[in-house]
Amino acid sequence: KSAARIADHLAERSGVARVIYPGRPDHPQAEIIKRQMTGGSTLICFDLKGGKKAAFAFENALQTILISNNLGDAKSLITHPATTTHKNLSDDARAELGIGPGTLRLSVGLEDAEDLIEDIDAALKAAG
Repeated sequence: KSAARIADHLAERSGVARVIYPGRPDHPQAEIIKRQMTGGSTLICFDLKGGKKAAFAFENALQTILISNNLGDAKSLITHPATTTHKNLSDDARAELGIGPGTLRLSVGLEDAEDLIEDIDAALKAAG
């Protein structure tokens, strides 16, 4: 529920170009998800306008959400896949997978959703 709330919140922010979350009706595979899942996920993918510079400024401004190369924990974690998990791929290969310079992946943990949203909003301000 927290991840769904955060995904919806991100989708409303002007500095966010795209949100991919399996519980959202704008997900590219929303119809399949409806048939196969009873809920969303703890993982949210989103792209920031401003590319890598904005993504790094966003990550560095976070106070509650931790930067990590691995996702899935009781703590909320975030990663920049273009420079971590997918860094060895070419720009074209990353683009084919939907990973751009401003792409971030957020794994929502057990913290209060409002605390995470406050952290995200402050980081979006810092990212410009």
